[in-house]
Amino acid sequence: MTNGMTEITQGAAMGWQDFYARRDALNAAVEQGELRPSDAFPDERDLLAALQHRWSQRLTARIEVAGLEHTDPMDTVGEAWRSTAKDNPDLRALLDTHADDPALHPLIDAEHRGLARAAGLTEPGDSPAEEASIGAAFVALQRTAPAGTPRRNPVERLFRRLGASA
Repeated sequence: MTNGMTEITQGAAMGWQDFYARRDALNAAVEQGELRPSDAFPDERDLLAALQHRWSQRLTARIEVAGLEHTDPMDTVGEAWRSTAKDNPDLRALLDTHADDPALHPLIDAEHRGLARAAGLTEPGDSPAEEASIGAAFVALQRTAPAGTPRRNPVERLFRRLGASA
């Protein structure tokens, strides 16, 4: 789910000074709720991609941890997405504000494909577009799911039934 960062860093080695400058610029963007080019990120697109990468890293880690607590992949991924969003509301809000930016489209699609696969909602023959669409629907369900009740949403129950009957 972290596709694209190699492109951003262009394979260049990053020293500690660069690392801290980038970290500070990301933190400032999240705290201020806006994209401000800086020496670390002179291009807003690079800053947006790095923010998406930060989100993806946190989400991926949560999926791995949630996998230790849940046996159902849909519950695992859903709980991971919701808890990551709850613990990173400013980052999520900033990314949501800029979700229509073309720089994020391939990264968001990659995230959605990964979530759909991890939740067990796709099959090997599904196209990338189908996987992204399924993942986007899954994320929409997570955004509207009441806290502490991962299976109360009727569409999610339908997904679950369809998955079990396939």
